[in-house]
Amino acid sequence: MILTQCPACAAPLPPRAAKQCSRCKTRYCGPACQVQHWKAGHDKLCRKIRKSGGAEQYHANTKYAEAVAVAAEACAEDTKGQTCYICTEAVHWKTKEGLVRGCACRGTAGVAHVSCLAEQVRILCDEAAENHLDMSPRWVRWHTCSLCEQSYHGVVFCAMGWACWKTYAGRAENNKARMSAMTVLGSALCAEDQEGALRVREAELAMLRYHDSPEEYLLIAQGNLANSYQRLGRAEAALNMYRDVYSGRLRIFGEEHRDTLMAANNYANFLIELQHYAEAKSLLRKLAPAAQRVLGESEQLKFVLRMIYARALYMAPRATADDLREAVKILTETARAARRVLGGAHPRALAIEESLRESRAALSACEASAA
Repeated sequence: MILTQCPACAAPLPPRAAKQCSRCKTRYCGPACQVQHWKAGHDKLCRKIRKSGGAEQYHANTKYAEAVAVAAEACAEDTKGQTCYICTEAVHWKTKEGLVRGCACRGTAGVAHVSCLAEQVRILCDEAAENHLDMSPRWVRWHTCSLCEQSYHGVVFCAMGWACWKTYAGRAENNKARMSAMTVLGSALCAEDQEGALRVREAELAMLRYHDSPEEYLLIAQGNLANSYQRLGRAEAALNMYRDVYSGRLRIFGEEHRDTLMAANNYANFLIELQHYAEAKSLLRKLAPAAQRVLGESEQLKFVLRMIYARALYMAPRATADDLREAVKILTETARAARRVLGGAHPRALAIEESLRESRAALSACEASAA
């Protein structure tokens, strides 16, 4: 469950043996907290929570509504005077929510209501399930725009994450769509709520282990959890998990697989954060030919791998002039491609531009010192 804290005292809940309300299934760390919460007002909410589908569904609905309001407010200036490309209305007829756009679309493209985007994906996924079709090309629309084919980001992705979880939270724990929805939510929360993302990802890994899920699923969950550890400053836990995930994917998939390259990207990025530049450079240089063959020219992962390799070159304390020139060349080409594909305002494009400025400054300083 995503609800991992007692609503009365905020203590961590036991994974499966928690005390719960017999009516609405709200969980508590013990009988005392249940009584306290009832007296504090739960008696007035209990029926409403039960009617919504239980504590988990009620919580998902509430967080979704909050996230949509935040996203619409953040996008208000960008979407002013425009209409949803799905329902063609400025204000949603039912929810009264405003418009959002959190992808690489520009101009009048990509503007929509979160509710419309979520409903569109839900219908596509339901049709695929009913007709026994491959769900993957449809499922990616929970986190990727169908128009520009680039990822949602920021508060819009956060809202889509809650929309996905809200849609599937009521299903059985071992339901594939529910498991995947938990993954989407954890990724979506990363930019806005690191502690929340950590709780989701820990719950996801515990659930997968309980249901004896395949190793591939466990590796995905471990990689996501390592990312949360990194963002929260838990360096040792993050490094060990990144290393294990990369080794596991290399063993299962081999070098020329997108999942292996993704794991290498995460591992190398954290090595750079820990200032292990030589190790990161060696890893990425070894995988560069595979990335060139496997990844398309417009894939974000290819941009990121090149950016991280360049950082390993120019950030090293003993970087040579040749290293710095190579880094500037790589980042100049990558920045140009990222602007074309993602747009200049995309966080990924901005990060590459920042790295380009840093590498140029490092090269200038090196050349001035030599002169």
